[in-house]
Amino acid sequence: MNWRLITDDNVSPSFGLAADEILAQRVGLNLSQPTLRLYTYRSHCALVGRFQNAENEIRVDYCRENGIPINRRPTGGGAIIMGADQLGVALTIPGRGDDSLRLTAQGDAYSHARELMSNFSEGLVRGLNQLGVQASFRRKNDIEVDGKKLVGLGIYRAPSGGLLFHASMLVDLDIALMLRVLNTPFEKISDKEIDTVAGRITTVRRELENWVALDEVRRVITDGFAGAFNLSLVHADGFTRDELADIAKLENEKYLTDDWVYQTTSVPDSNGSAKIKTDAGLIDVSVTMAGGTIKAAFIGGDFFAEESAVADLEASLRWHASQPEKVAATIGKIFQSRESQFNGIKPEVMIEAVTKAVSRARVVESQMRADPYGCYVTPGGAHA
Repeated sequence: MNWRLITDDNVSPSFGLAADEILAQRVGLNLSQPTLRLYTYRSHCALVGRFQNAENEIRVDYCRENGIPINRRPTGGGAIIMGADQLGVALTIPGRGDDSLRLTAQGDAYSHARELMSNFSEGLVRGLNQLGVQASFRRKNDIEVDGKKLVGLGIYRAPSGGLLFHASMLVDLDIALMLRVLNTPFEKISDKEIDTVAGRITTVRRELENWVALDEVRRVITDGFAGAFNLSLVHADGFTRDELADIAKLENEKYLTDDWVYQTTSVPDSNGSAKIKTDAGLIDVSVTMAGGTIKAAFIGGDFFAEESAVADLEASLRWHASQPEKVAATIGKIFQSRESQFNGIKPEVMIEAVTKAVSRARVVESQMRADPYGCYVTPGGAHA
């Protein structure tokens, strides 16, 4: 089967996102052929996920002062920075009636986001493995190397039924810039905070311990998709004239508007932290809460532990229920399999630190709001 490959570089966020959505819409209508797009954004831009508040996730004033455009993806997931060293991946395919990519498992798997993410990631994983990066799909929307995140994934179903699979791959990353752009629970950005984040994520070049050209990464990812899904990917010169007209229309009507980029929910973010001294060292936990949900947790201190174990714990607490019993269950599960890697830190102490940080964030949140709320509500839509 022949599908189309498009590669483009230095695109604006409004064009890049409009192009991906238009391709999904047109593929669903059988107006464009299934397409794998491998591209880069103009350095740098900040992109929030479909259901996020830009003001919660991004230091908007910093971006405006430094000419860093902000936009919103049609797919879910978290806020990211993108530029010349981060590879954007967009696969647009028909949403029904074609199982040639093995994107269905049993029955109508199109309704199951995790199966879709797992199957979609196969082309990326194969390509990375071919390059020498031992990556694998984990959790609901991450590709990781030894517990460190390398690729984030997202899915969008267009009204026409076409599917868009999004990925952002860190070929390289300026972590200090990322921390200046993204809102985090850190009170300050220092070498310690940079090292903390560097231990939780990784890049292609770091894993290879060598500089690799982005075009080489693009080549192996193309091979990975072709091999994983039994495709022939034919390189195209670019978009068709009709596609460009549709992209320009959607860009002006949606991705260049504040109504799309800065849409909000009524739920504010809040931060809390807790420190506990133990015989094994100081545990320092910071959490960000989105309403009643733990959006992110950062675990630091002067204790000794395997970086991958701490990263695994942090990732397991991401977008996690904040009820103490559910926090305890998740931490207990991680420690059950990796306790020796925490070198003397006891699970009950980690549970205490996280629940204290959550409680303090709740106090901050209650002070920010005059009226209570019952649940965390996000905009509707068939997105994951």
